[in-house]
Amino acid sequence: MDLAGPPTVLVDNLLRTALAEDLGRAGDLTTAATIPGDHRSSGAVIAREPGRIAGLEPSTRVFGMVSPAVTVDRAVADGEDVEAGTVLATVSGPTRALLVGERTCLNLLGRLSGIATATADMVRRVEGTGARIVDTRKTTPGLRALEKYAVRCGGGVNHRFGLDDAVLIKDNHIAAVGSVSAAIERVRSNVGHLVSVEVEVDTLDQLAEALQAGVDAVLCDNMPLDMLRAAVEMVDGRCTVEASGGITPDTVRAVAETGVDLISAGFLTHSVRQLDIAFDCDLVDLL
Repeated sequence: MDLAGPPTVLVDNLLRTALAEDLGRAGDLTTAATIPGDHRSSGAVIAREPGRIAGLEPSTRVFGMVSPAVTVDRAVADGEDVEAGTVLATVSGPTRALLVGERTCLNLLGRLSGIATATADMVRRVEGTGARIVDTRKTTPGLRALEKYAVRCGGGVNHRFGLDDAVLIKDNHIAAVGSVSAAIERVRSNVGHLVSVEVEVDTLDQLAEALQAGVDAVLCDNMPLDMLRAAVEMVDGRCTVEASGGITPDTVRAVAETGVDLISAGFLTHSVRQLDIAFDCDLVDLL
């Protein structure tokens, strides 16, 4: 899996902020008091359970931010499935730097790998249907670029990254304007010709109105399966059909079998369980 992670410039400020949050005003009091400054060690980042890995490079980069004397040897690549007990990376250098960076590394790596693992599970459940799993904007503030990267590591596809890269006319926009067609008309007269336009619909009547006005995609929100099937038939390939609303691993296959093109699931980034990953440090002085 050839994956391009977020540019370093987008991630480094986040890593520094996370480290600063942990170090507080006085740094690591415990480590500074117990570990000599010239003490060196080696540690292993280890998966304690099976899963899909995401964010290994940025998460282990925090050690080098604490001390440039740290070296990191990564043993797996993002997007790989690993078994429990797999060594993901080996980190060597000043012991103080290893202990300071440990929690920030594990917090980030466990979160991103949990997202990738959950996404990979959803992708496997819809195999053979033609439907693709996509994320939402329900991300942790400040972590969107990395969390959406983790979705890609899991085999999913990214929805829009923010409010500025595509138009998604939602129910509140429609309510404020008065109708689906009026909202679409306003959008077409105010955004550039290269901007994709999607509209959220709750009923088949709204879908018919959207199709008549012309859109690139429709988001069928919280539609029951029979209505989703009818929606796919009504669209008949004229635009992309996305299903959304409370879709879970237990229900995703049935939704995919209605013929929709995309299935968006907010839980992938707002409520997944972290993958259990540990840092085992050999505190034997390497000097």
